[in-house]
Amino acid sequence: MKPVRKAVLPVAGLGTRIQPAAKTTPKNLLNVYDRPILAHVVAEGRAAGIEHFVFIVGRGQGAIEDYFDHAVELESGLEAKGKTAILEDVRSDLLGPGQMSFVRQMAPLGLGHAVWCARDLIGDEPFAVMLPDMLMNANPGALAQAIAAHEAVGGNIVVVEPAPPGEAHKYGIVALGETAPGFDGRLQTMTGMVEKPAPGTEPSNLFISGRYILQPGIFEALGEHAKGAGGEIQLTDAMLKRLRAEPFFALEYQGTTYDCGDKLGLLRANVAWALADPAGEADVRAALGALLGA
Repeated sequence: MKPVRKAVLPVAGLGTRIQPAAKTTPKNLLNVYDRPILAHVVAEGRAAGIEHFVFIVGRGQGAIEDYFDHAVELESGLEAKGKTAILEDVRSDLLGPGQMSFVRQMAPLGLGHAVWCARDLIGDEPFAVMLPDMLMNANPGALAQAIAAHEAVGGNIVVVEPAPPGEAHKYGIVALGETAPGFDGRLQTMTGMVEKPAPGTEPSNLFISGRYILQPGIFEALGEHAKGAGGEIQLTDAMLKRLRAEPFFALEYQGTTYDCGDKLGLLRANVAWALADPAGEADVRAALGALLGA
């Protein structure tokens, strides 16, 4: 079984739900505590063993490429002033030569189309998809958990989590079959997916979150360019087609997800990451207490 070495990150979205914050800054470069959202997602991928990141970008997103490259003037200035700690922190997010590729999507035709754009760079091997809107706070990381499941059972792995009570009808919900051994019962075969099922008809309470391990056969289904919900090429539609040809598993990961494409979700993520910093937790709690009048 080939290892998962590459990850596709669809970053071409306009950030409609958080405008005007993303009017001049790509939404995935908005900060969560001490660095951009995208830097946290890439760090999760690196920790899981990803060697090559394929960013699917749109017009006006050159800043994403620049972020993961050297900033010569900034680094030289920090070095000249002896600010070594800050310099090391700035350089810690850099990706090495040959570890990143950028593919222009050209038009916002859906998540499935964005993933399809990476087909030539992925080739004939399993790969990860990481939705950069979704920050997933976990130890080990959500992608590392998915890769561990893939190493155990192969096939395709879809990371899922419980929907809030009474809200399953708002999400893409998975239908489940047998429980796979290990993983404390959190890994189950998938028999289907239902997008926003009518209340009371949900096949489970688990919705598709923001991490996937997919086999390259998905590109065959995506290559049909069939339009689904919203007139877009949907990844879930292609996954449903591949369900007939290869196994899919749903992994209920252990962690907390923050939807950073939503204003409140972005705020929650900032607070969560700030509180997780051992060096600044006390100051953060004091600042929050002062703001809330506690």
